Amino acid sequence: MKSPLLSLPGAVPAEGRDEGVAAHYGDLFREQRTLADGTGFVDLSHRGVIAVTGDDRLSWLHLLLTQHVSELPAGRATDALILSANGHIEHALYLVDDGETVWAHVEPGTQAELLAYLESMKFFYRVEVADRTEDVAVVHLPAGSIAEVPEGVVVRETSHGRDLFLPRADLESFASSHGPAAGVLAYEALRVEAHRPRLGFETDHRTIPHEIGVIGSAVHLQKGCYRGQETVARVHNLGKPPRRLVFLHLDGSEVHLPGHGTPVRLAADGAEGRQLGFVTSSARHHELGPIALALVKRNVPVDADLVAGTTAAAQEVVVEP
Repeated sequence: MKSPLLSLPGAVPAEGRDEGVAAHYGDLFREQRTLADGTGFVDLSHRGVIAVTGDDRLSWLHLLLTQHVSELPAGRATDALILSANGHIEHALYLVDDGETVWAHVEPGTQAELLAYLESMKFFYRVEVADRTEDVAVVHLPAGSIAEVPEGVVVRETSHGRDLFLPRADLESFASSHGPAAGVLAYEALRVEAHRPRLGFETDHRTIPHEIGVIGSAVHLQKGCYRGQETVARVHNLGKPPRRLVFLHLDGSEVHLPGHGTPVRLAADGAEGRQLGFVTSSARHHELGPIALALVKRNVPVDADLVAGTTAAAQEVVVEP
């Protein structure tokens, strides 16, 4: 779905998973500084939007999600996952209940599969599930923003900013009164800096929640049964995950950033050494320079110097080994 804000001056379209919105509007670092200062907004209207209504919406979602939502107060934001029977991450939902409807935004292109799963699990519960992507757009206001939210717009407020569920028809008028706009590259750089994992980037078909550091934030350990709970409990109580998320400071002299999937190895072994993991996300940060997140084997020493492809990388621990 192509955003009308791609017509704003300087807009350069994003590619890949973020296609449909702007990568930047001509000055990546200025846009990052704007967001870090708590001003401007990010067009995330390419993200999927799911709405759940009905008297049983919270109790029903509580049975399906990794998060405790049966008594979720209206207006309180939370994160949640849907796991496979083996505990692997299949969907990530960023949700809020407005007192009548649970609104969730999800990764672009994943809403149809998620909707099909939710529909298959309705049974006798008094719930209705709808894909609202065509008429509702997600817009992000950064932490510290004092921008006024249009009346009637549902807000999901978190420590890193506010996500607005805005009528898609109001995107252009919102942009004209809430600028300057920042692209998704600026948003992603701040996400990587904050070590916040993203479905399809920090996850693959075998990722379990413990590996990416979302136990507690998206997985509640004291709630009732849900699909994949056995794996979550077993790893939490008896073992360690096979991989762990790390933050990488990359060599700033390199021209190209290592992309998603770039092999990570011990620097001492060089480019021909045994692969220990892979880059999940990378970005150019306005203060830190080139940075990345990566998934590596749990037993990689926390003080080991690494290389991402051919780029030297110093690691910081995100998930303890």
